[in-house]
Amino acid sequence: MVWTGEWVAGRLGVSLSGGDELPELLGLALRRNPKRAHLVVSNVLGKHVPQRPGVVHGAGVGLGRRVRELLGDEAAARSVVLGYAETATGLGHSVADGLALAPYLHSTRRPVAGVAQVGGFEEEHSHATSHLLLPEDRALLAGDGPLVLVDDEFSTGRTVLNTIKALHARFPRERYVVVALVDMRSDADRSHLEKFAADLGARVDLVALAAGGVQLPADVLTRGQELVAAQETGAAQQPTAPGGRGADVVRVDLGWPAGLPDGGRHGFTPSHRARLETALPDMATRIAQHLDGARRILVLGNEELMYAPLRMAEALDGLLAEEKGGAERGVFFSTTTRSPVLAVDDPGYAIRTRLSFPAHDQPADGPGERYAYNVAAGSDPDRRFDAIVAVVDSHGDLPELHAADGLLDRLAEHTDRLLLAVVPSHAPRPQAGSMPLPEPLRGPAFSSYTADEVGWLLQDLSDVTLEAPTEEREEAIQRGGAHYAESLPVEYQPSEQYQALFHSALRTSARRIARAVGTVTETVLAERSPRPVLVSLARAGTPVGVLMRRWALHTHGLDLPHYAVSIVRGRGIDTTALRWLAAHHDPADVVFVDGWTGKGAITRELAQALEDFPGFDPRIAVLADPGGCVETYGTRDDFLIPSACLNSTVSGLISRTVLRDDLVGPDDFHGAKFYRDLAGVDVSRAFLDAVSARFDEVAAEVAADVKELAAADRAPTWEGWAAVERISEEHGIHDVNLVKPGVGETTRVLLRRVPWKILARQGAGADLDHVRLLAEQRGVPVEEVDELPYTCVGLIHPRFTRGATGADGKAVTS
Repeated sequence: MVWTGEWVAGRLGVSLSGGDELPELLGLALRRNPKRAHLVVSNVLGKHVPQRPGVVHGAGVGLGRRVRELLGDEAAARSVVLGYAETATGLGHSVADGLALAPYLHSTRRPVAGVAQVGGFEEEHSHATSHLLLPEDRALLAGDGPLVLVDDEFSTGRTVLNTIKALHARFPRERYVVVALVDMRSDADRSHLEKFAADLGARVDLVALAAGGVQLPADVLTRGQELVAAQETGAAQQPTAPGGRGADVVRVDLGWPAGLPDGGRHGFTPSHRARLETALPDMATRIAQHLDGARRILVLGNEELMYAPLRMAEALDGLLAEEKGGAERGVFFSTTTRSPVLAVDDPGYAIRTRLSFPAHDQPADGPGERYAYNVAAGSDPDRRFDAIVAVVDSHGDLPELHAADGLLDRLAEHTDRLLLAVVPSHAPRPQAGSMPLPEPLRGPAFSSYTADEVGWLLQDLSDVTLEAPTEEREEAIQRGGAHYAESLPVEYQPSEQYQALFHSALRTSARRIARAVGTVTETVLAERSPRPVLVSLARAGTPVGVLMRRWALHTHGLDLPHYAVSIVRGRGIDTTALRWLAAHHDPADVVFVDGWTGKGAITRELAQALEDFPGFDPRIAVLADPGGCVETYGTRDDFLIPSACLNSTVSGLISRTVLRDDLVGPDDFHGAKFYRDLAGVDVSRAFLDAVSARFDEVAAEVAADVKELAAADRAPTWEGWAAVERISEEHGIHDVNLVKPGVGETTRVLLRRVPWKILARQGAGADLDHVRLLAEQRGVPVEEVDELPYTCVGLIHPRFTRGATGADGKAVTS
């Protein structure tokens, strides 16, 4: 019998090494993919090559039983099986069947509205690289039992490493088992996996049906592309059907059990498995009623929807075998795919024919071609199917499926009888009382930033009167009658003298800020995530987040997502915003960003707030960390950051955030106002542009700073917190919330609160010019002191606090 890899092996110089079983298990084809020239085509997977369903399911079940023997019954009962989309979803599910008691989950490339993502990873060589994990039960991945990862083939092992690394960071465990039909790694790849496991501190076992290798010539990519170009003709890729108008489509009611998941996209438990097994005989009977004696039958699944059609095909095959003349009838199984592969109608080539058709399930990555391989007979009439059962989920039962040149139209050209069976798409049940999540606001409708620079996870309260006189707000806050986030201070309107001071400070410090921006961004990219999702703490963090995004784009060409969220001292972070982020991004990639640290109150607030949201990293990245509160920073110097000099007019014309029960419901974002009327004095973009213009000239210094920080002990010292407690006691305030350390926080005191006095480090220079000017305008004394860890500290007047005492020890009353 001709090996279905001979055609590629002879023309491309590819050869196999390994056991004699390899040619039976796989063939070779050519990819239409610039990342890899060849495709190893499995004969037992049920994806590209139609195969008897018992062979396909049996291969996976057999591997699952071997895993159970390896782990032992106790550990096997605590294991979870994870399969890879799209190729190995059915194989992974079959492995879970072999383990018997293991729940199953497969990755997916289809996001589901309202379903939070709990993880993701990249498949580097694939045509569609991003994988999502969307379990209905988030605890599915959180157990301490073994995790069994299933793919059809191991070529380098990088996909597995990416998966384990992503999941181990959030759900660490002691043992992993990797399962594949064939293990085709090189010795170097095997060593890499062993080292990875040792560094991780976990055991990684491998189970495969066969092992071998693929030897490739050095110029395989070039030769492969040239060969594809030479072979790819319309006649070869789109088989010509026999004459006739094609089969009519007959829709089959499967009687699918209500509430039963259609696969493992959101998890499949042993109880689900029992319900499916009970329902399969009836489904097979319903399908068989429409086959009218057809003898060569194909059940065709759809991309990730592999397992349910496979089990239907297996049940149908068993039913027909019991009928009179059943030995002459045969059921085969395969599925459609996203993967573009060259078709060559030759017995020595694995992909004989290709049907192409437009996607019919509104994929997240937009419209595109999909493929069904080896469904058309091509030049061999014995390969023709006289009945095809197309199985899709309801998400894919759209007009595109039924349109001219759609999947059904293409199939009808190549069979006498065409059935359509639709499995109800399953999505996790929403939590009781939950509402659809709101969407981010963007400029210019909300803020003076451009739409791409930040998405505000806030609601627009611009039409609500929220401002109150400063003295009135301060009294209400200190007496406990109101929270500071329930109202807004009247926006400070800077004088011409103060505006001139801002522009002077910006010219002086732009280079210094650019260096700190570069340093913190490079540190994040190196230590936190290669493609982080920047989430600024509104409002002071927002300009810094925009600048970090600009640095990544300017220096690395990375177009990073950036959002702004509200966090309120004493009330926590916006939980609706967190749910939105978890639904649209991997929480592990989220990096929270702020402008600077003071005493570290927000740092602690964030850590506490995220305890109920596992997966998010509470470590904040800041431009300046004078308080020694974080480990990811651009500098620990306490210097003037000009964005602290102003309020909304340097922050996209957005107010500070508002959290009030009558305005913000449980499913709403926190609120803020857009001060459109201040557009004439807005310097938000001027600030960003002035700093961005200095990126190139600080690149060398940034590289040196990052290298130095990488080798330094950057553990938080909380030096600032200790200093604040000491200052609070020395000045008789007895409330650390009224002590605002650092240039940025001191500036906020002078702009928004009722300042009492300013403590300035002895000999502080131009960094405090704006502080001195504001203090003079408000009649606030500035005292120079020694041994101050900050450049300055602002003290809020404690006169509204019952029982408070002044600096002289006497009681303070209103």
